[in-house]
Amino acid sequence: MSIDVQQPRPHDLVGNSIRIAGVAGGAFEANFNYRVHEGHDEVVGAFLAGDGIGGHGQFQVSVDVSGAAFTATRLFVEVYHVSPKDGEERDKVVVPVLWGPRIVPGYQVYQEHTVQAGETLWGLATHYYGNGDLYHRLVAANPQTITDPNTIRPGDLVRVPRT
Repeated sequence: MSIDVQQPRPHDLVGNSIRIAGVAGGAFEANFNYRVHEGHDEVVGAFLAGDGIGGHGQFQVSVDVSGAAFTATRLFVEVYHVSPKDGEERDKVVVPVLWGPRIVPGYQVYQEHTVQAGETLWGLATHYYGNGDLYHRLVAANPQTITDPNTIRPGDLVRVPRT
């Protein structure tokens, strides 16, 4: 049994429609499940991959999370299969992602900005959002790059969430 989630990647910035894709197989009747959650609310569903007798196949599902009452910026995408013997969730893959609509209302896409010498998050927020006070959006969208909001380095690639 195996599940290889190729999309989304860890820490991807996602919108209200999350595409989950990859390769899976070897599960009973080739049934797999997904769950998108942030610890409180969740969106769940199922899909088929492989042939149910050990074959593996590609899968791709689009999950609409616009109706979920998520309160956090970090979501978890889980893909797993359920054991027919005991109902246990098996071979679970968990991918942490960032939910753009919680960072920027109306989120659709992000731009990439390469930090130049002398730039600050305040300055970038002023440039992209018209208000330096919104620098927290950049911090939330870039947890792997911005570990200290007072320090960004030339060459850093910063994702700028946009409506």
